[in-house]
Amino acid sequence: MAENADLLALLAEMKKSMEKGQEEMRKGQEEMRKGHEEMRKGQEDMKDEMRKGQEDMKDEMRKGQEEMKDEMRKGQEEMKNEIQTHVESKVGEIKDHVNSCIEKIEEDVQSVRREIGEIGDLEKRLSELEDRPINFPANPDLTYSRPTVKSLTFDGQTSWTVFKTQFDVVSSANGWNNRVKASQLVASLRGSAAEVLQGIPSDKLTDLKMKD
Repeated sequence: MAENADLLALLAEMKKSMEKGQEEMRKGQEEMRKGHEEMRKGQEDMKDEMRKGQEDMKDEMRKGQEEMKDEMRKGQEEMKNEIQTHVESKVGEIKDHVNSCIEKIEEDVQSVRREIGEIGDLEKRLSELEDRPINFPANPDLTYSRPTVKSLTFDGQTSWTVFKTQFDVVSSANGWNNRVKASQLVASLRGSAAEVLQGIPSDKLTDLKMKD
């Protein structure tokens, strides 16, 4: 009987130890599950942090790109304004130069017109003087001589039309005939204008006639 009691006590002790071990095993498994849960949570948190970091980085990159585009756009506008200002300045200078040239040309035209008008008035006066009869008392000691107008020169640099008009006035005032006119015309040529006389025989120079 004593042996059976000891055996039962041993079995009870072993059962108690096994139940304690199973309880500890359950606790260990529970802790392992908690550890897995914490690990999964940590991984999820890490993924969220990484995702948030990526989004923040993308936002920063987009913001940086927009700022760079704004700076480039601003630089292009400033360069465009500088170029436009420079072009407008140059155009203004060209306009001023053109207007100055036009004013000078108009002044030259007005000067030529005045000269032509003066020549016309001179021709008219000479014509009136030639048509007006001169009545002097008969006096053998009084001899009338027509006033002499100084001859002109032509170098090819001035207007031929103006020179011809002046030459006609002078020849009329001096009373030159065609032969004298030809001689005076030859004598008046200078520089490049005189080169036209090359190759013309000297005996033909007195037969020259002026053309418009």
